Amino acid sequence: MKPHKLMVANRSEIACRIFQAAYELGIPTLAVYAPGDEGARHVTLADEAWPVTSYLDVESLVSVAKARGVTLIHPGYGFLSERPHFVKAVIEAGIGFLGPLPETMEAMGGKIAAKELAEELGVPTVPWAKLDLARTSDEELRRTAESIGFPILIKAHAGGGGKGMRRVEDFESLKSEAESAAREALSSFGDGTLFFERYVQNPRHIEVQVFGDGKGGGIHLFERECSLQRRHQKVWEEAPAPHLPEKIRQGLFESALKLVAHTRYRSAGTIEFLVETLADGTVRDFFFIEMNTRLQVEHPVTESVTGVDLVHEQIRLAVDPAYRLPELRGTDGHSIEVRVYAEDAAQGFIPVTGRVDHLIWPSGPGIRIDRGVEVGQEMGTQFDSMCAKLIVKAPTRELAVKRMQYVLRETVISGIGTNLEYLNAIAHDPRVVSGKVSTLLLDREFKTFAPVVEEGALDLIEAFEHSEAFRSGGVGSGASQALPSDGAAFTRELWSKTRL
Repeated sequence: MKPHKLMVANRSEIACRIFQAAYELGIPTLAVYAPGDEGARHVTLADEAWPVTSYLDVESLVSVAKARGVTLIHPGYGFLSERPHFVKAVIEAGIGFLGPLPETMEAMGGKIAAKELAEELGVPTVPWAKLDLARTSDEELRRTAESIGFPILIKAHAGGGGKGMRRVEDFESLKSEAESAAREALSSFGDGTLFFERYVQNPRHIEVQVFGDGKGGGIHLFERECSLQRRHQKVWEEAPAPHLPEKIRQGLFESALKLVAHTRYRSAGTIEFLVETLADGTVRDFFFIEMNTRLQVEHPVTESVTGVDLVHEQIRLAVDPAYRLPELRGTDGHSIEVRVYAEDAAQGFIPVTGRVDHLIWPSGPGIRIDRGVEVGQEMGTQFDSMCAKLIVKAPTRELAVKRMQYVLRETVISGIGTNLEYLNAIAHDPRVVSGKVSTLLLDREFKTFAPVVEEGALDLIEAFEHSEAFRSGGVGSGASQALPSDGAAFTRELWSKTRL
């Protein structure tokens, strides 16, 4: 095998996670950092680090890669990870890209093209229609809407994360909402193209992890439940999906593999579906919605239950001409992931800034922490505010939920505000504990959020801040002397719920 050098065209926790995989496979690494991100944790984990003008600057990224002898580029997720022009620039520079080919991205990365292909292959899709506002009369708009049926979901063709997305209940507000969505999509993605989709009542968001060899061969690595979302942003993910009938599960797998085989998909990808459920929780049907032609944020839960390291597989596929897909027989246990952000859940989840003063990560059986922050790091607002992903695995879902509750209780991040208390509230909600959820739950039941500050908590914190244990950066005998007998444990909980 010829010597390789891997660059991650990304930052924070996903770059750290990829660097670990490269280290384990004996491949030297290069980190890049944009202005303002010089102190980020991923910069310290690579064998070397070089500045770029922006994580979105293709020319700067490729130029650094060529100058430093990089042979492989992993895009991570977000930024340029699903942009065909970036992949083309990487390939033209003679560098291997750890992901699908640009033509596959164009075929599957675009939501409209993907829906058209799915229909050709007989994969179920939600009733939908492409929309060109500039060329559509009011009468045509009305006919299109009526053919789909209200409520309607307006979506951005190039969108993600809920940007450019609107739910519309009637025709009177349809045009104004579509115009607003188009403006937001154009501003966020440089593409204002929209499409309409029938709003699926009481939906669950289920996705299938796939991996293709680029030659027509491919496998699925089972499914993930991603229904717990806030404003279309995933909050809690797990594998396998609870309360999913086997007939529906097999239908999802068959549909996903049709798309993988037809496109000769290469590397890791995710096929996303909506599963329609009745009021009593009975699953009625499923619909293809889109494909993410990259590694997903929630890939660790799939790795936990299958034992397959997806980044290892991506690298091996790129460097080994004799690569063979892993053989899977089933899943083992249950895994859950939550995303920890530097944001104020009590103030509309606005990103917060500050310096990370203290970190305590829990450890123990079945606990994995994918983190992108370290003590002393300054958190700004110019980059994504994710601090870490907390992942647990257990033999059963019941134990996995309890383990996640424990992990959230024991995680301490001080100096910046985080959404830990919000996640803790979700982890104890009876519907979440039972696994009977939909994509509507968080926006309905957790629309507003205020942390509970126990009586005397602020006095307790003030006392502890003046203790020797706090000044020395530890939680030990000093804390116990300054506080009640259970003060150390209480302080750990307060740290996770209070911005110090």
